[in-house]
Amino acid sequence: MKEEVKRSFWFNFLVVAATFTGIYIIFFWALGCLTHHGEMVKIPNLKGKHMNEAIAQLHDMHFDVHVDSTYDPLAKPLAVLKQVPDTGSTVKSGRIVMITVNSVTPMRVPMPNLISLSFRSAEMLLKNNKMFVGDTTYVPDIARGAIKEQRFKGHAIRPGEMIPQGSRIDLVIGNGLGNTDLNVPDLVHMTVDEATAIVNANNLILNLVVESGSGEIYDTPNAFIIRQVQKPLNDAGQPSKIKMGDIIDVFIKQKPEPDDYEGGNKPPIEAVKDKTFDPEDGN
Repeated sequence: MKEEVKRSFWFNFLVVAATFTGIYIIFFWALGCLTHHGEMVKIPNLKGKHMNEAIAQLHDMHFDVHVDSTYDPLAKPLAVLKQVPDTGSTVKSGRIVMITVNSVTPMRVPMPNLISLSFRSAEMLLKNNKMFVGDTTYVPDIARGAIKEQRFKGHAIRPGEMIPQGSRIDLVIGNGLGNTDLNVPDLVHMTVDEATAIVNANNLILNLVVESGSGEIYDTPNAFIIRQVQKPLNDAGQPSKIKMGDIIDVFIKQKPEPDDYEGGNKPPIEAVKDKTFDPEDGN
């Protein structure tokens, strides 16, 4: 009798254990089928798709999605620019897929300093800041190919000013001096300060000369130009020409008398070589 009871107990125990084991296996098998847990899936190509389309596709494949944003002026708003893992990667379902989408509103960034850079360097710097080269204008300048001014929407823009990415920056570029002829300016009767402003505006070089016996120069900016070697008019009465970057030699005196000014005769070149004025020491 006891033996039969023991056999019955172990039989029932084994049946119950087998039943629970079967239920356990079936439950987790069904759970895996329903959730696709552990299933290996290839990541689709999402680049260029709209954010909503990409998220829906990833959710259908049982992926979680993390969204970040940046700005690309060449891409459509909310288009997928980048994905991690990359296209074709084989991963387990349920993993997080990170996508970077194009922002609707461009970020504002500091305007870089393009002044004195070459056109190529300026173009690369704008590209790195997600901007574009707009119109280019050439002006006479000794620095051929160098950026002289940067403009945005018709106005000069200073380095560091905040500007939207994707903006077009107009550039003013030096074209060199070799082919630019100017009329020789008439500097006689002007102060050194006045003449310097005119000469600098025309990218010329002013050479100050003091002849022996003309007196002390103690206030250079307010000294007067009494003669100049390169005359405004030639022998035919036509405007004389000078190239940008050339030198204009002028004679100066601190307090000239009316007779000190020369009307039209060119001073001998030896006089120019006689003494060149050094503004630093006043001699």
